[in-house]
Amino acid sequence: MKLRLFTICIIFLCFSQSYANKIIPLTTISFGLNSKLIYDLNVGTYSVIQGKKVIVADAFTSFKNHGIFTSSKEYTQRLYERTSISDEFGKGFKHEISMLKKGLPTMKLIFYTHQKAEVIIIQLEIKGQNLESNYLVPMDAKLMNSGLEKDSRTLFVPFDNDTFIKYNAKEFENDVENISSEVGAIYDDVSRAGIIAGSIEHKIWKSAVETTQKKEKRRLKIWSGYTSKDVTRDQIEHASLSGNSIKSAKIFFGLFADWRTGLETYAKANRLAEPPIVFKWKEGTPIGWNSWGVLQGKINYENTTKVVDFFADSLKNFRNEGIAYIDLDSFWDNMIKGGYEGDYTQLKAFTDYCRKKGLKPGAYWAPFTDWGFGSGPNRRAEGSKYTFGEMWTKVRKGYHDFDGARALDPTHPGTRKRIDLVIGKLKALGFKMIKIDFLGHASVESTSFYDRKVKTGMQAYASGMEYLLKQLNGEMLVYAAISPNLASGRYVHTRRIACDAWKTIKDTQYTLNSVNYGWWQTYLYDYIDADHVVFAKESFGENKARLLSAVITGSLILGDDFSINGQWKGIAKKLLSNPEFLKIVKNGKAFRPVDGNTGDKTSNLFIRKIGTSYYLAVFNYSKKDLDFDTSLKRLNITEGKYQAIEIFDQKKMDFKNGTKLNVGSESASLFKIGAVK
Repeated sequence: MKLRLFTICIIFLCFSQSYANKIIPLTTISFGLNSKLIYDLNVGTYSVIQGKKVIVADAFTSFKNHGIFTSSKEYTQRLYERTSISDEFGKGFKHEISMLKKGLPTMKLIFYTHQKAEVIIIQLEIKGQNLESNYLVPMDAKLMNSGLEKDSRTLFVPFDNDTFIKYNAKEFENDVENISSEVGAIYDDVSRAGIIAGSIEHKIWKSAVETTQKKEKRRLKIWSGYTSKDVTRDQIEHASLSGNSIKSAKIFFGLFADWRTGLETYAKANRLAEPPIVFKWKEGTPIGWNSWGVLQGKINYENTTKVVDFFADSLKNFRNEGIAYIDLDSFWDNMIKGGYEGDYTQLKAFTDYCRKKGLKPGAYWAPFTDWGFGSGPNRRAEGSKYTFGEMWTKVRKGYHDFDGARALDPTHPGTRKRIDLVIGKLKALGFKMIKIDFLGHASVESTSFYDRKVKTGMQAYASGMEYLLKQLNGEMLVYAAISPNLASGRYVHTRRIACDAWKTIKDTQYTLNSVNYGWWQTYLYDYIDADHVVFAKESFGENKARLLSAVITGSLILGDDFSINGQWKGIAKKLLSNPEFLKIVKNGKAFRPVDGNTGDKTSNLFIRKIGTSYYLAVFNYSKKDLDFDTSLKRLNITEGKYQAIEIFDQKKMDFKNGTKLNVGSESASLFKIGAVK
């Protein structure tokens, strides 16, 4: 009788547990002050809720293994486990959903939460035998409209800054499809509330954030394994990883009252997830001159030393921490005889002259490109026994040609011997800055790399950049020009925010598109840069706008031909004598955009608080004078009494809600705003 009763109790308990699992299968993961993720263990989907608002719903996960697509909804058993963690983001919890089904790899969806963080980090892992995948999707979800209805935007972020590509704050409406590289922002520009989602690891995968709206139904998908000829520059699909465990990049997912704060938080998370391996920079914001602005291929010893004289004699105060750089861009080899293995006597004379005049010499190089590939494959690569043909990055039956150059395999010993030679020469000559360019050529997907352990383009990029840094050995400021937006954060001190820009109001507007929607990279790099500032013979208004576009980006590199006389010399002396510009540049951080609803254009207002003062930059790209209305609330300035001074003309004014700021055609103004005591 007792045995029978015991058996009945066990059956009842098992039935009750099974019934309970069907009725209450939900696992709740809390994060931030008022957010939670709810995972349905029966169905294999999850939702994210903030307060009472559902942000995403019915999110599922998926992957490809040997080309076969599998979804989290296909699994029959799901288990939840929570463990305490302490990592680079602080103390928190690891929440692991393990999904099991006979005949399928184990799927693990991992959520990381941290104390007081308004962000959840998501990662997908598959485990099994002999796996092969180039596609892992931690989130594919219904995107709800909660709080994003007034001026809804979905931001396109480029993979790099090549081909004059632009950021695009697209209107989020029907029939919109937006695939953004590495990170996406979905926000309402009126309330500024927004969702930020993006990868924070870049050493293995290229990732993407896709947002779509069809028939008023929105979706959000985040995945690792993205390539696009027009965005990542790849000619083939993303390479596959193989093994018994394959993980996606970790994905940052946050809900923010201000999308701008969200993107800044995202940038900082990247710097924590993949800390810089370039040596710590201690000498302050870099300023100086670069030859590509005007001189370009005409540089020689005579004209570059005359530029040095101008900086030494006429721009004595244009220094930060007593330092300014005179940077020779492409064609510095005009000053050597016999190629990279030849005679460097004249180039040595240039670096000596810089030091004599109290300036630091800089150089340029594109270490992962072959510009002479049209001359055939059998040319010996300098510094090695290898031919260029052996070093070319292989793509199916061909090679990767882009921007007029052929990509070199970053893992090939010939590429590395060539790096040894050139970097060794530049160090020996005493160069203290190097501008490295066309780095995207090192990140492309290849049919195979010389190093067989390297499978993906980003693995090759990491391998090549790590090797380059070892050769630089902490002796130079490292500046990246054309390069991946996010993956370069580990390797360089400063990075150009956009493609080439010169002197006109169109150059200013193009550059500021990248500042408008990419300013947050100021927290990923030590500094971001607006490229060489050229005054030339443009109007004074355009000169002011071009200068200010650089100042608000965070650093300042000039580019005119100061070896000859021209109005640009007087403009440089006049504008750069104002100490406020150097004060802002010394701060080194980019200004925030006031608006984020300009599509692939740029807004007119940018602001930053430095000390107790607000600095408001106002740009007028049109051919007529304009008045700009101001709102303290919109500018994030506390209500009160303020006075403003326009930095260029030193005019003072009261500053309050509704103050109209007049800016001339194709020009710019900078207002320093302080509280009236």
